[in-house]
Amino acid sequence: MMNLSITGLYLSLLGLLYIVLAVRIIKLRYRFKTGIGDGGHEPLAQAIRVHGNFAEYTPIAFLLLACAEINGSVPVLLHVVGAAFFIGRVLHSIAITHSTGPSKFRFLGMMSSFISIIILAIENIRLFVLV
Repeated sequence: MMNLSITGLYLSLLGLLYIVLAVRIIKLRYRFKTGIGDGGHEPLAQAIRVHGNFAEYTPIAFLLLACAEINGSVPVLLHVVGAAFFIGRVLHSIAITHSTGPSKFRFLGMMSSFISIIILAIENIRLFVLV
């Protein structure tokens, strides 16, 4: 039987963050009385983009994490990468919620995301080659 408990842990944390970001959009839509799009309201456009960016990066990272876990990667590596990705997404979400320009948190968040994806991709290739 396959066990994806590590992937499940970090994906659950990210699922909660996803809902927080979505609720933020809902509240802004209600405040600006905007059902579709951003209605020209910068805070709503920014919230939509924060949520969109999250939704763009999370699936590939967690497909890679799940594959690595199923294929027998070392649990400590999975925890380190899962935690780094989660922290990176939190930092990135905070950074672009407060500013659309460059920031240290935005940079750290994206680097955490990129590095996590790269490590998982390499780990999955390594596991494939070892089979």
